[in-house]
Amino acid sequence: MLELIQRHGYSGTGLNTVVEHAGAPKGSLYFHFPQGKEALGAKAVELAATRFGSLVADSARGSATPGEVVRRVIDELAGMLDGSDFQLGCPVSVVTLEMGAQSERLRDACAQAFESWIEPVSDLISASGRPRPVARALATAVVSMVEGAVIVSRAQRSTEPLYCAAQAIAVLLDQSAEASA
Repeated sequence: MLELIQRHGYSGTGLNTVVEHAGAPKGSLYFHFPQGKEALGAKAVELAATRFGSLVADSARGSATPGEVVRRVIDELAGMLDGSDFQLGCPVSVVTLEMGAQSERLRDACAQAFESWIEPVSDLISASGRPRPVARALATAVVSMVEGAVIVSRAQRSTEPLYCAAQAIAVLLDQSAEASA
């Protein structure tokens, strides 16, 4: 479901397509997700959150500064976009835009996903010396900028918006570091 949402959106992904893509019997879908597509969508958003969280954690290994971590993450995202011919995007933003006003369950899943990315980025920024409220605000801005850059990159079929976001984020984080020093 996750890859299908990335390619076709939540609304464009039917349960028959999910079953066919998974190569599983239809009954197993309803056994594991008796509440149907909405429950499966929430689980896909949760999986996307976990994968992106792992990407951030892997990128932070070593003595990387927050700016370096963001550059590493953006390099991975740019590779994913380019490698998929700009077909794969962030399933969390897709579900948020399509279903956030219609399904409280999916909106909550998306909000939790974004929070699961903001919090570790905030921790990383805070560990580099920023006060906690400043780190939280910067982390929220970073996640928002990266998400927006992925969308613009898909629309323009170019990784340039992602790399522009990386440059802006580095400036933002560097200026914040100088201000708190």
